[in-house]
Amino acid sequence: MKNVLLAAGIALAASVVGPAWAQAPAEKPTAESVKQAAIADKRGLVEKNMQLTAEEGKKFWPLYDAYQRDLDKIVQRQNRVVLDYVNSEASLTDANAKRLATEFMAADKDEQALRDKLFHKVMDVLPPKKAIRYIQIENKLRTINSYQIAERIPLVR
Repeated sequence: MKNVLLAAGIALAASVVGPAWAQAPAEKPTAESVKQAAIADKRGLVEKNMQLTAEEGKKFWPLYDAYQRDLDKIVQRQNRVVLDYVNSEASLTDANAKRLATEFMAADKDEQALRDKLFHKVMDVLPPKKAIRYIQIENKLRTINSYQIAERIPLVR
């Protein structure tokens, strides 16, 4: 499921990081090509699109690594909720639906708090335009992930 989430993120990143992944000047990257690149090396995708100086990299990469570790824990929580729903869809009770929704919303809230924390830290170590570029890349990757999950999960009946 982690790969599904990452794959979704990669597809969205195509619209953000296109020029860096273009195969020829006239060709635009496809969502699939960016997805495959991110699955293979998300850090490399970020690195290529951030164009950090050595000094900026010394400050940025520890923040990136810590954020990815913390984000992975939240994504795992979200994945558990999704899997619980998928596994109990046919027999979903009101109580279980409420529990799953509460857990998912709590994970979303934690993800937003983590993103806010990241934003402030990145703004402290990078020039504002580069800081925002990174936030955009992360946001687009997460949006793609969210879309792909939503697309595959049926509405509660």
